[in-house]
Amino acid sequence: MAQAPPASQPAITRAPQPSGDTQIPALPATTGVLSLSATIAGQNTRIQGGLHWRVFSESAGADGNRTLIDTSDAAAPAFQLPNAVYYVHVSYGLASATKRINLAGLAATEQLALNAGSLRISPVLGDGPIPPNRISLAIYVPERADREAKLVVASAKPNDIIGLPEGSYRIVSTYLDLATGGSTNAPGLPPNATNSVINAEVTIQSGKMTEVTLRHRAAQITLKLVNSPGSEALANTSFSVLTPGGDVIREMIGAFPSLVLAEGEYVVIARRDGKTFQTTFSVQSNVDRDVDILTQ
Repeated sequence: MAQAPPASQPAITRAPQPSGDTQIPALPATTGVLSLSATIAGQNTRIQGGLHWRVFSESAGADGNRTLIDTSDAAAPAFQLPNAVYYVHVSYGLASATKRINLAGLAATEQLALNAGSLRISPVLGDGPIPPNRISLAIYVPERADREAKLVVASAKPNDIIGLPEGSYRIVSTYLDLATGGSTNAPGLPPNATNSVINAEVTIQSGKMTEVTLRHRAAQITLKLVNSPGSEALANTSFSVLTPGGDVIREMIGAFPSLVLAEGEYVVIARRDGKTFQTTFSVQSNVDRDVDILTQ
């Protein structure tokens, strides 16, 4: 929790953002304006958005933490502050930089360099984009023995620009179903996660945008227990969808439940009135279809 500044210091207010011919009003001799901006290391162009600035006092309090003086999300903020020494911290996504600044006059201008690049992820199904509510994106920092050692972004948004420090990352893209019941997904996954999961390894370089397209291959499948091909689906039926090796993917109940499955081969078992029926079927990417399980 931020501590209040000592009572002997002047009250701290946010200076107006200078624009065009806007003039900063005259300040007391003990007060100055600290103007800040940020760039990517090795580049001269200022970062125009996605920054978060924090200004801390130089000295730490009794708890060992420095006092938070002010914050801003502006690209180039101007802070009106008493003349003193401060620590300025700026973050751009997961990338950050800190600088010690001595404000000893009416005005000071400082620029911080971030050793960062950016990442944009575009998940698609077939040739079309996947709606944001149908996708889960996670970003990890891998280690030698564990490719998902450290989760750094739990819920990345498709097509957003994500600032990241230089380094190697692993992206996990999970296609989401509309249904939420009967899931047998691993702990930590959304309850409506499907088995269509795409992984990608990327390297982020400072000053560069990395764009990644993740192509899912899946389709919507509707299950039906019927007495004959094309006949009405029988209600009060429970279904189990398995891999050819026998691993359960999803269990569902209803007359004609639907689910999304990754491209491949599957086994479905239907149970009704103490009887069990089984068939195999295949899923072709982006081809939605019904799968009939015959009682005869």
